[in-house]
Amino acid sequence: MTYSVKEMFLTVQGEGGQAGRPAVFLRFAGCNLWNGAEDDRAGAICTFCDTDFVGVDGPGGGKFATAEALAVAVAGFWPGGGDPYVVCTGGEPLLQLDRTLINALHEAGFEVAVETNGTLIAPAGIDWICVSPKSNAPLKQTSGHELKLVYPQAGTTPEAYEHLDFQTFCLQPLDDLYKMENTRQALEYCLKHPRWRLSLQIHKWIGAP
Repeated sequence: MTYSVKEMFLTVQGEGGQAGRPAVFLRFAGCNLWNGAEDDRAGAICTFCDTDFVGVDGPGGGKFATAEALAVAVAGFWPGGGDPYVVCTGGEPLLQLDRTLINALHEAGFEVAVETNGTLIAPAGIDWICVSPKSNAPLKQTSGHELKLVYPQAGTTPEAYEHLDFQTFCLQPLDDLYKMENTRQALEYCLKHPRWRLSLQIHKWIGAP
């Protein structure tokens, strides 16, 4: 298949259970919960997305005809040493991330992570699965390493996910006009329900991509 990539860049994972870890971010174009047009945001299944996943015109973006070509491009962003780590994100990465690409990234020496909305089943072989469920979308990927819930989120609560098979449960404050109040509420919830960890988007604080 041809892979459509919005952008690629080296940064640190800014949130969740792998926060602070250097990573190549591989952002795929396209999503199944919103078309990315601001005029259509209000009618989208997910209205609070904070990334640009439209087109293939970002830094490192483009069309890649083979998994091997994309894996080579990803490897070009890693400076050498350490534990190579790639975060496949979007948009919705599972629209494109397949076993062929996972194998190619492994062959290139990378540990492979995915950040998904959970509406599609993840293929085998992914090393770190982070699911961020959306209240108005069906959740099909019900197991993984990390469940990261944007909070507060209309139509759902953390309790709705506690029975699922995840190693780590994170609450991430909704980044909108009420961000500080959302953060206070998320912190308060985590202190009362210590199964949950507070996830803060540190990359936004430090100006990282």
